[in-house]
Amino acid sequence: MTAAHDAHSSPPSIHPSLASALEAKGYKNLTPVQLEMASQRYIEADLLVSAQTGSGKTVAFGIAIASSLLGSADHFGPAERPLGLVIAPTRELALQVQRELDWLYGAAHIHTATCVGGMDMRKERRALERGAHLVVGTPGRLRDHIAKGALDLGGLHVVVLDEADEMLDLGFREDLEYILGAAPVERRTLMFSATVPRGIADLAKTFQRDAQRVAVTASTEQHADIEYQLMLVRRDEREHAVINTLLNSDSTSALVFCHTREAVRHLTARLSNRGFSVVSLSGEMAQSERSNALQAMRDGRAHVCVATDVAARGIDLPNLDLVIHADVPSNPATLLHRSGRTGRAGRKGVCVLIVPQHRRGAAQRVLALAKLTAVERTAPGIAEIEARYRKDITDAALATAEPDEAEAAFVADLLAKVAPERIAAAFLRLQLASRPVPEDLTPLPAAELHAKKSKYDKKNGQERGPAAAREPRGPDMEGGVWFTLSLGRKQRADPKWLLPMICKAGSVTKRDVGAIRIEDAQTRFEIAADKAAAFAEQINRPGSTERGIIIAPAGQVRERAWQAKPKARKDATTRKKPPHRGKAAAADSGNARKNKGKPKRPG
Repeated sequence: MTAAHDAHSSPPSIHPSLASALEAKGYKNLTPVQLEMASQRYIEADLLVSAQTGSGKTVAFGIAIASSLLGSADHFGPAERPLGLVIAPTRELALQVQRELDWLYGAAHIHTATCVGGMDMRKERRALERGAHLVVGTPGRLRDHIAKGALDLGGLHVVVLDEADEMLDLGFREDLEYILGAAPVERRTLMFSATVPRGIADLAKTFQRDAQRVAVTASTEQHADIEYQLMLVRRDEREHAVINTLLNSDSTSALVFCHTREAVRHLTARLSNRGFSVVSLSGEMAQSERSNALQAMRDGRAHVCVATDVAARGIDLPNLDLVIHADVPSNPATLLHRSGRTGRAGRKGVCVLIVPQHRRGAAQRVLALAKLTAVERTAPGIAEIEARYRKDITDAALATAEPDEAEAAFVADLLAKVAPERIAAAFLRLQLASRPVPEDLTPLPAAELHAKKSKYDKKNGQERGPAAAREPRGPDMEGGVWFTLSLGRKQRADPKWLLPMICKAGSVTKRDVGAIRIEDAQTRFEIAADKAAAFAEQINRPGSTERGIIIAPAGQVRERAWQAKPKARKDATTRKKPPHRGKAAAADSGNARKNKGKPKRPG
């Protein structure tokens, strides 16, 4: 049986204890999936539910399982063996689910416990010994507690699998089968999933009894609260585009996705150096570090989070209105799950795909497979961002209140001593100094914006696109002076963003910079002889360079160890390849364990 949302098909049936909690939380209107789960026809049924990411599924299944946990009682009795179990793919999602259910069932005096990878098993065991009405956990850790006799599922009335498709993708099928096999046969089983692939359907047939299929939102319907933008850039200017997109946005909270942990570290460092309040989130971080990063975003101490796909599911950041894909998503599911962090519970959001021109076709294919439509646009440039700055500064000045009594005398004295124009100039300079400088992006010619996918020009066999447009640098300028900069190939140094950095640091123009030679651990560059002395003086002034970056005359910098030891450099290039992406993704999700012939289990 497939049920589409119809608010009038069956009157809502919300347990009184939950209804008071929803009212106290300010819930005036339930989302479609929440209304569907409140329908009386699902009270005792097994359910297979699909709904779009960010549709309020946690509260929805909290409403759905209330009758199984509480029956007709207003509150829970003494906490003994668990009555309910919620299984989630990641630590972050499990902890979020616990927080949501704690307030939803707060009036019913619920006791919850979590069992998640990366946390202290001894504390979890003691919590289980004290008793819990509801347990929330990740598959691997739940299996550990069951196998060691710490978690008794004999009293379960209901089991919920949240983000079931993600758990199968991460290799949790065997763990799920073990957990469900240890639970009583006479129980309710609810599966919630963004998509319902064959693996989920097979799992439902095995472990559910006459499950009712509930599809709240059609899979072809684009999320109405998310605006998708496809931003074409040159392949070496992706990070520039990320910076300018953040600067040109009204967003107070943004999430930037990268494919790898290394990319997250690199982009986080660049944004931090540019003055952004930024945190990072990836699977290599300890649970305490990840929790602190998320808390910084929630309380406003940080405004940008750079993350791998470990953050794509289950993380609810309030007021998140901008998601940036710094790397093109590899498949439609990844695109949807990443983008679903914004546009949640009726809030509007913007999703920007930063797409190198040579990856345009891949991005359009992923959008088409996800049945999404994106508006193509160019990255915001310096002029656009500076115009925005001027408007914001003007608005701030207009919104400033008149001087109060304590300020009036000083204001009058200041105006008597300093001309209003100089005061305005000081205000302007202070405002501009507090804002990051936008990046200089190379506009894509119209011919490139509409270029075909083919990599080569059939007429003359030459490569097209950004690589063909680059002009080789000329020979070293005569009499130029060499300097070094503490970034090299290992830090993905590139002339496109090194050149503006050099010009800004030394107050020179592009014409004053000669050859730029990028080496493994540093970059050597040449400054015109007549500008070298002023350049050297300027780079010694505080604040001339980004934090952590050193520019100095070449003669003052000792050669790097790798230059003296070519063998060591050769060895560094023959390191083992990183593990397969699938294993890394699994390891990102929790407490990975090695099983011979089996994938690592993160939970």
